[in-house]
Amino acid sequence: MDRHSTIENSQTLFAEVVVNEATGQHALHSSAFFEKDQVVTTFSASNIFDEPNYLTIQLNDEQHIALEPQCLQFTNHSCEPNVFFDTTNMLLVALRDIKPGEEFSFFYPSTEFNMARPFTCLCQTENCLKEISGAFHLSNNELKKYRLTDFILKKLSIQ
Repeated sequence: MDRHSTIENSQTLFAEVVVNEATGQHALHSSAFFEKDQVVTTFSASNIFDEPNYLTIQLNDEQHIALEPQCLQFTNHSCEPNVFFDTTNMLLVALRDIKPGEEFSFFYPSTEFNMARPFTCLCQTENCLKEISGAFHLSNNELKKYRLTDFILKKLSIQ
């Protein structure tokens, strides 16, 4: 049995947090239909850190933010994501059409250069990369399949 909490932003009811009772894992699910390239919601920093942690999004080499609205921290990873955190404009954007009830997911290396907590991916998608540790650890060929933040694009051009 899953537990649900509905989340609203200033514009619309956009998501609900679903808790898997068996595993305790939280996931953010869409409460509405979103078309490809549509803004799902805006976001901001509730806190800014100089070191990453498993709940932060990287803005630059010195800044990692905790997300506001806080429910966005439950946007889990997928190697076939349906949303993108645009950290330049502070927008969560649909990468493809998203149906109500569908889990929001993003590609962690799209915002993270070198992750604080690398992990073995269990998304089981056709093109799963298996080991997720940040954009620095992926080939240009792997990364070109994804939308990446301006910060990550700039970092990769320096490397």
